[in-house]
Amino acid sequence: MSMVAMENSSNQKSGYAAETINLTKIYKSNSVEVYALQNVNLKIRRGEFVAVVGPSGSGKSTLLNLLGVLDKPTSGHVLIDGVDTSTLNSVELAKLRNEKIGFIFQAYNLINRTTVLRNVELPAVVKGVPKEERIRRAKELLELMGLGDKLNRKPLTLSGGEQQRVAIARALINNPTLILGDEPTGNVDSKTGYEIFDLLRKLSREHGATIVVVTHNLELAKLTDRIVYLRDGKIEDEKIMGEI
Repeated sequence: MSMVAMENSSNQKSGYAAETINLTKIYKSNSVEVYALQNVNLKIRRGEFVAVVGPSGSGKSTLLNLLGVLDKPTSGHVLIDGVDTSTLNSVELAKLRNEKIGFIFQAYNLINRTTVLRNVELPAVVKGVPKEERIRRAKELLELMGLGDKLNRKPLTLSGGEQQRVAIARALINNPTLILGDEPTGNVDSKTGYEIFDLLRKLSREHGATIVVVTHNLELAKLTDRIVYLRDGKIEDEKIMGEI
């Protein structure tokens, strides 16, 4: 699939799509310091599908937000495509988020007043991709998602699983280095959840997409290449689920 993200560029700076080095995040509340993450060191290989699991308050969402450059660490570093994000200014960070990172949210975060096709192409509009090219990409991605016949539908006319597939297509439109999913199956039934994870696994194994998802569902997590277990802001364990 020539147009999708999954293609590796010739100017790769690192063997890893993402890496954290001694990553620490501290929140302060009434002069009390709460460690959301403590010295987390994690390397995500290109084309790897990783699940992050752990109890509530373990730091899963904080880790995802830092990998997505939606928040800044208290200390330590996040590298995306070999670039240390701490060296970038706000404009450069926004550009990196748009071009290097694709987001899949539990609540889909689609724009309900516009079409499925328009939702998918919007990140490419922001990037400045020519109209003809971005529409072609969006259509091809929606075909891949099994939604080629729903281009002109509004999101609210689709099922939850279909809306999430629209969100996945949107995440892929700018050929990102890294795709991040925050409980991407949280708003769908278990059957649809398995279908979504099967799709993500296919994108990783057949098209080289690099994917990190936070999930509370251990059965779904077992469909990935590696499970990272967080507890109290630290990596407690890791398990390889199959050959990477």
